[in-house]
Amino acid sequence: MEALKLYQFALCPYCGKVRSALRLKGLGYDTVEVNPMNKRELPELGEGVPRKVPVLQIGERFVWDSTEILLELEKRFPQPYPMLSEDAQARARAEELEAWVDEELTFALPTVIYGSISEARKAAQVTARTSNFGLWQNFAVRVGGSVIMHQVAKRMLKKRGKSDGHRWMAELTDTLEGKLGFGRFFGGDAPDLGDVAVHGALSVVRDFPVFQDLMARPALQVWYEAADALMGHSLAGASRAA
Repeated sequence: MEALKLYQFALCPYCGKVRSALRLKGLGYDTVEVNPMNKRELPELGEGVPRKVPVLQIGERFVWDSTEILLELEKRFPQPYPMLSEDAQARARAEELEAWVDEELTFALPTVIYGSISEARKAAQVTARTSNFGLWQNFAVRVGGSVIMHQVAKRMLKKRGKSDGHRWMAELTDTLEGKLGFGRFFGGDAPDLGDVAVHGALSVVRDFPVFQDLMARPALQVWYEAADALMGHSLAGASRAA
């Protein structure tokens, strides 16, 4: 099988989606932590391609955009857990949930992990701890990264017309709980694209207080534990063991 290499930023929810998909498919992969301040670790992808994570290298080919990466993985590795059902309605529900994660949840999460200076400082420390950066790069991320991350969170709130990230996240948690219903997974008896997206996005906040708020919801806790048994990964990635 062709080697897989994920270019990522550990606390990026979109990267979390890809890590969850790789684990669900039972695929081993290497990771390259990308410095959020200069992105110098990213490969050259050609003119017009945004310099953003995640990027997945499959052999000699590069795929970018988390949704495109998940679809490519589904095409190449449909088993052991298909992310997209052959049933049109089930497939549409999974695609709708994944789109909701991309358009709502991933925008709210930075506001609760970077929202205050202390939260942003903790996020920068997590980033430095999970990276393979050198001494000076780690120092720069810890010191300068926290300021940048806090500014990102403030811009996100302003862009969405919100004033309190934690209140916004609580509203989305209500919505998420409603989408889960009474099934074991969002996809029913087995996880699908929607489960991968939600698990991947939420996995990046495990080291932050908001995760305890999420786990205080019994239905979400049961779902997360079941999903994590199949898709659990460290922020640094799965190494070569799947």
